[in-house]
Amino acid sequence: MTLSISLHLLASAPHAGKHHPRLLPTLGTEGVIQLHRQLVARVLNLPPLGFSERIFWIEDGPDELLEALAEDNDWMVVGQPVGDLGERMRRIAALGLSENDAVVLIGQHCPMLDADYLSAACEALDQHQAVLGPTEDGRYALLGLRRVDPRLFESMPWGSDQVLARTCERLQELEWPHGLLPRLWVLDDPEHLPRLGRLGIKLGTG
Repeated sequence: MTLSISLHLLASAPHAGKHHPRLLPTLGTEGVIQLHRQLVARVLNLPPLGFSERIFWIEDGPDELLEALAEDNDWMVVGQPVGDLGERMRRIAALGLSENDAVVLIGQHCPMLDADYLSAACEALDQHQAVLGPTEDGRYALLGLRRVDPRLFESMPWGSDQVLARTCERLQELEWPHGLLPRLWVLDDPEHLPRLGRLGIKLGTG
């Protein structure tokens, strides 16, 4: 990397009934908790890739297993700031940019978000002020920024299929050149579970 880039994982500790509600009938409460922990652990196990720092922003923690894994892999573990999702992302991005040329914010819900995808995001930030990792459902799983503006996060319909389009509109209004990475799928429906097997991810294994 030519830029100093910090990586920020925003994820929550696994809690019964809170995550992946559409998967509950198929996997049950314990299965969903185990899957959630697997998805977070998969990100924490990614190689460091030359990021200047990697911070795991955990919500609804603590979680001893995930926090120990993060520390073993040289992630800093911090509780998420207060506010809605947009305000938390804005504050985290601003903090990362205070000491780095760029930041990359990610979640854990896209199993195809891997080291190559992160490397592509970093390369895109060499050419753009922002980069987005779109998802099939109209949201995004990755946001890379070289600067921050509250308009990227305010009055955004988080969780809807309009998030990506609205964010791109805001970037155009700001006149920030931005890049789009290949589209990813989000694991939130039973019909997505066979895709995990095709990626070599087995339910119930670490």
